[in-house]
Amino acid sequence: MENPNNWSMVELEGPSEDDFLNDGVSKGRNKNAKQLTWVLLLKAHRAAGCITSIAPATFFLAAAVRRRLSAGRTDTEKTVKSSSSPRFYSCIKVFLWVSILLLGFEVAAYCKGWHFGAPDLHLQYLYTLANPLAFKGLFDSVYSRWVLIRVEYLAPPLQFLANTCIYLFLIQSLDRLVLCLGCFWIRFKRIKPEPKQTLPDLESGDNDGYFPMVLVQIPMCNEKEVYQQSIGAVCNLNWPKSKILIQVLDDSDDPTTQLLIKDEVHKWKNEGVNIVYRHRVIRDGYKAGNLKSAMNCSYVKDYEFVAIFDADFQPNPDFLIKTVPHFKDNEELGLVQARWSFVNKDENLLTRLQHVNLAFHFEVEQQVNGIFLNFFGFNGTAGVWRIKALEDSGGWLERTTVEDMDIAVRAHLHGWKMIFLNDVECQCELPESYEAYRKQQHRWHSGPMQLFRLCLPDIIKSKISIWKKANIIFLFFLLRKLILPFYSFTLFCIILPMTMFVPEATLPAWVVCYIPATMSFLNILPSPKSFPFLVPYLLFENTMSVTKFNAMISGLFQLGSAYEWVVTKKSGRSSEGDLLSLTEPAVSPPNRAGSEPDLEKVKETKMKQKKKHNRIYTKELMLAFLLLTASARSLLSAQGIHFYFLLFQGLSFLLVGFDLIGEQIT
Repeated sequence: MENPNNWSMVELEGPSEDDFLNDGVSKGRNKNAKQLTWVLLLKAHRAAGCITSIAPATFFLAAAVRRRLSAGRTDTEKTVKSSSSPRFYSCIKVFLWVSILLLGFEVAAYCKGWHFGAPDLHLQYLYTLANPLAFKGLFDSVYSRWVLIRVEYLAPPLQFLANTCIYLFLIQSLDRLVLCLGCFWIRFKRIKPEPKQTLPDLESGDNDGYFPMVLVQIPMCNEKEVYQQSIGAVCNLNWPKSKILIQVLDDSDDPTTQLLIKDEVHKWKNEGVNIVYRHRVIRDGYKAGNLKSAMNCSYVKDYEFVAIFDADFQPNPDFLIKTVPHFKDNEELGLVQARWSFVNKDENLLTRLQHVNLAFHFEVEQQVNGIFLNFFGFNGTAGVWRIKALEDSGGWLERTTVEDMDIAVRAHLHGWKMIFLNDVECQCELPESYEAYRKQQHRWHSGPMQLFRLCLPDIIKSKISIWKKANIIFLFFLLRKLILPFYSFTLFCIILPMTMFVPEATLPAWVVCYIPATMSFLNILPSPKSFPFLVPYLLFENTMSVTKFNAMISGLFQLGSAYEWVVTKKSGRSSEGDLLSLTEPAVSPPNRAGSEPDLEKVKETKMKQKKKHNRIYTKELMLAFLLLTASARSLLSAQGIHFYFLLFQGLSFLLVGFDLIGEQIT
């Protein structure tokens, strides 16, 4: 049989040690045996140093994985509850086993001398070899048929899908570049929303300023870790007491939490704060139902504006002074949104990566859309609404899990404008565990697809301009909510590893490395202190594409957990309120007598509550092994950049799959 190497791609062999020695002689750098011995000893010392540094790190990682495996819980039980996740998981599992079999097949072919790449395939020889009359070996015949199947049937559709994702990738990258240029223009021109009238200092005694009636709402549900500091921060807002009412909207089903929150409300009420406590008997509609129920109170008609703060948000005392004046003499303005700041952004790697994403969201997306379009998605908290705008837009609806985006879209369709204040911040807390972050992202990416299905007819029938309709449909929904998670998961987690086993379909190096690196660089610009985390951010965003893609499909087709709402777990240990609470045990409450045995019981109870465990994520682990298998296959084709990307991306999936990023959940 003819050797396949005779017609294969030319193999580039690395220089040998003799080449280096001869090169040194030719350049006149004569080295005696003693010098060469020292050079070799130096190289051996460096290699030994690398090995000694890698070994402890490997053992540490293995020990951590072993501990997580022994104490961890898999997400299989929760996955079964969803009708879309089992199919999604099964597809990944099948794909993994097929890739492992193909890897073994390709390694065997490589050992037999089948070394070729896509540009230099000699198809005529393959057709001859595949002919039964030219049968010269079982393995060679089977492998040649497999190559022909790849060339004729697998490569064309795979290349078409790859090209489609590349085009979508470029369009989305162009959109991100335009947003960054818009942000640069805002900074260069120092464009900033300015109120038409500033409020006088409340302590000066001047009561002739603009002080409308403001209703403040704090929706919460079983969030006993953060209720105290949020209620305290809102009760300290600088605003005339006769012009403000605070509603604590408690949806907690835990009696202990209800009593704690009710006691906190009574405490502030006794200090003269105009605050009320509301608890629903029928808890329908999640947060939207809670807000809708509160707006139905008879006294709401006396108020002109409503400010909303989630349970973990702590506004500064001057929040209303900086936001409400923008409504003065601006009857078309329906919403003033403030920026979020994070009290625990440096807590761990997970919170640092979240901060990069959210800094870009507020600094670039929200600010640019607010300045140039007067429209953006309401963030659900840290914002002030004109109550008339809420009523004119239909009020809070319980049809999706993103009631904030829903009301913003409907308000925009009714002609209301919105302002984003990038210089007004409201402190809040980032999820510190991957489990909490994963559930939050599922809701944030499933809800927009539910909303898109529901409001598309209303967008088309609305009286706004065609440009605004196109912006909402193609940019706001399709490009940023649907296409982004689709191509991110499909291109980097499915197509890229498939091209390693079907090398006739190719992905250019600029798609795998240069464009993603450039986009990650743009994303990290609003948070320059996060530049050391550029590579982890790129890898982690691709890792999160699994959750985002699954959520997007669930919301678009109303599958499984599309309407699932899980309150994001809070820690409440990184805020000023928590620092104050630490000092409370040192001083005995006036009306409570405590004994040492009771204190011991309290400590034991707290220790039991703080017991943590991790969860093992099967989908992420399956994709980790798939990408690592594909990286091993890429070595046979000598695809350098593809190998490194697949290797590090696979390791990223592995770390997330074993829950080695972020805090463990309680």
